[in-house]
Amino acid sequence: MFTDRMSNVLDLQQRLARHGYIAERSLAATLLLALEMRRPLLLEGEAGVGKTEVAKALARLSDTRLIRLQCHEGLDVHSALYEWNYQHQLLAIKLLEQDDRPLASKEQDIFSERYLLKRPLLEAITTTPAPVLLIDEIDRTDEAFEAYLLELLSDFQISIPELGVIRATERPIVILTSNGTREISDALRRRCLYHYVDYPDFGKELAIVRAQAPEMPTKLAQQVVEFVQAVRQMDIQKKPGIAETLDWAAALLRLGVSTFDEEGIDRIMDSLSALVKTRDDQAGFTRPVVERLAAAC
Repeated sequence: MFTDRMSNVLDLQQRLARHGYIAERSLAATLLLALEMRRPLLLEGEAGVGKTEVAKALARLSDTRLIRLQCHEGLDVHSALYEWNYQHQLLAIKLLEQDDRPLASKEQDIFSERYLLKRPLLEAITTTPAPVLLIDEIDRTDEAFEAYLLELLSDFQISIPELGVIRATERPIVILTSNGTREISDALRRRCLYHYVDYPDFGKELAIVRAQAPEMPTKLAQQVVEFVQAVRQMDIQKKPGIAETLDWAAALLRLGVSTFDEEGIDRIMDSLSALVKTRDDQAGFTRPVVERLAAAC
């Protein structure tokens, strides 16, 4: 596996940067430990700070598949694990009506892997080479699903009554994310390494903008990041994440903004739909407010 070639944290930081993710040393160190110890990693933080992008970058870095389980309220085990293709099974039953074989033999045909629909968790433990399994927004599920997940992360095996126990051929790299909408159990936290992903500081966010929008003039990139950093200090409902920063940078380029001067204020006002994402927050971005923020950049 590629972790054998990663001799230190700086090396991992550089590799991640080459694959589009700017990681501070503390995050790179935690990732390195998770890879070498084969432990799941729980990333916690506000929405939009780049937690999901960590898993995507790891998949690109290791040249392997990213398998994503998007969690939501009401997610059940079968939706995340496997389901039987009932329509094809019913068709097969019709075709087997004239078959003279014993019933047990027919049932074995019906409940075979060709009629099994693999969902993300089963797919992750049966895929080679080992994929990156992203369990996104685990805090949106209930405690029952979390309890089942504990068993899976402990043994990396799944029991299917009709087929028996399926064990992982290679342990996937597991990344869990949480936005903090529900407290994660201590039992799950014990299974994982942990890192809190905060909003980036000026230097990191500028590096991200420069990497993702290399065509943006250096001065404008600095002004964009300074503006966003100031917005996050305001009393607003939805602070802009990194995704909003990049969307706003792209919007400014599309509108032909080259610098935050007086002539560019109208275009900055026109572009705020990419940065400010609630009605109440947008109401607070009056022209005088935007002029004040832009003048400070």
